[in-house]
Amino acid sequence: MSPESQGQNEHYLSVFRRTFRTWRGNRPFWAGLFTMLGGVPIAYFPYANMHLGNVTLAMSTTAGAGSLIIGVLLITLGLTMWFHSIVRVFAGVAAILLALISIPVANIGGFLIGFVFALLGGALSLSWAPGEPVAEALPEAGVPAETAPDGLSFTKDERTAEHSGGELYGSAVPQQEQAKYDTTVEVDGGSHRAG
Repeated sequence: MSPESQGQNEHYLSVFRRTFRTWRGNRPFWAGLFTMLGGVPIAYFPYANMHLGNVTLAMSTTAGAGSLIIGVLLITLGLTMWFHSIVRVFAGVAAILLALISIPVANIGGFLIGFVFALLGGALSLSWAPGEPVAEALPEAGVPAETAPDGLSFTKDERTAEHSGGELYGSAVPQQEQAKYDTTVEVDGGSHRAG
């Protein structure tokens, strides 16, 4: 075997692919892509001319500006889903509403192509949730007790018994210490010493 690290000799395409996969997994990628793909036909068709032989068919409508605005907003919402995924719920709802509005405004939602893509992208954005971090492996026996985030202290055996439903379930609850001083409060008829 070579003493060199295998990671140093990787091809730049495999590094890019792995980096892109990581980036794509941390955001609603497909939702943003479908939303942007829905915005393109909605914005394009009112300004397009179709040529059938010598006949030119103009698909422009009176709501051409409205179609352009809806298309550009859908593309912007798709980019928002990619680069600012914290507002994915708002972007998803807005994409669904714009897709529905595009039916009467923008040539039946870009001949239903843009409508379906924008509706699907908005629904995917609403349903996407960030993944849970991978749980760390349990430490081996002989390792001192750990402290949980809530302040409880337990060992590996107690933790595994707690998760497996064993006889030690709930035994990791610490006992309360006795007070070192008298905690009784003297009451002076409701009056306070300071006032």
